[in-house]
Amino acid sequence: MSDLTLWSHRVKLAARHINPYIVRTPVLPSVRLSEETGHPVWLKCEQFQPSGAFKLRGAANALLARTSEERQHGTITYSTGNHGLAVAYMGRQLGIPSTICISTRVPEAKVKALRETGARLVIQGDSQDDAKQVAENIARTNRLIMIEPFDDADVIAGQGTVGLEILAQLPDAGTVLVPLSGGGLISGISAFIKAQRPDIRVVGVSMDQGAVMYESLRRGHPVEMPEVSSLADSLQGGIGVNNRFTFQMVREYVDDIIVVTEEEIGQAMAILGQQGLIVEGAGAVGVAALFHHLELRGSIVAVLTGRNVSLSAFCRIIEHYGSR
Repeated sequence: MSDLTLWSHRVKLAARHINPYIVRTPVLPSVRLSEETGHPVWLKCEQFQPSGAFKLRGAANALLARTSEERQHGTITYSTGNHGLAVAYMGRQLGIPSTICISTRVPEAKVKALRETGARLVIQGDSQDDAKQVAENIARTNRLIMIEPFDDADVIAGQGTVGLEILAQLPDAGTVLVPLSGGGLISGISAFIKAQRPDIRVVGVSMDQGAVMYESLRRGHPVEMPEVSSLADSLQGGIGVNNRFTFQMVREYVDDIIVVTEEEIGQAMAILGQQGLIVEGAGAVGVAALFHHLELRGSIVAVLTGRNVSLSAFCRIIEHYGSR
């Protein structure tokens, strides 16, 4: 059995396991973006998940893969926000206590949302890597299950269900634009799509402020980089110097990676806002990529990954970038 066949099987299993907990999100057409690019553009709206982002898929699959005995002491994770919200949501659904470790860089809107979940929240350190170290220490001391945010087979398979849905909803897809940080989402999507339709282009999109996966691929091995503030705050964080899955999967299955500027991210958020969609910066980078000189093939799908941004911040961004 090839690696792609194995991953395809894992994604299909994950789809069955997580079905009671997630939303099969719509793929919506964008008339404006289609006219401006000359290609049919569709938006895969993962911001409609109950936790506000695609991360629920991977968190649900990883938690459901554990036995009741393993889960009895509780779970822990580290996050830039959205994965923590997903783990906390699933913890409540399954009656499992959750501890979420985040850094001081996480925006207040996500901190507030995390507090409202009832999970134990630990805020410490200046980066996701710092939060990871804190989480690992707490997990060892308290015998908690660590739910990794991206570099985990069950998480990757759960995120890959986005790709499964895209192929079912839009069989003529030619290019899929996927936000890229640690690589869990694009690894799952690209592995499933390449197993079924190797002709479809899968393109990763990151911000130009500390794009760790992009730089790691450029250098040929996982690297560490300082976190820099960005509208796409959910794309911050490293990939781990001892990365087990996502670095290699992105290198093998992803056709291209581009980086977008803060200006382009802001403009993409404004465009989506004008179409009635609240999407955070990290979720909008696929739309920002549409205005780069990249090879577009057939119908385009931009994956909108989350909505977890405060309404006041979103309105300021629309006002600032919407008239440009």
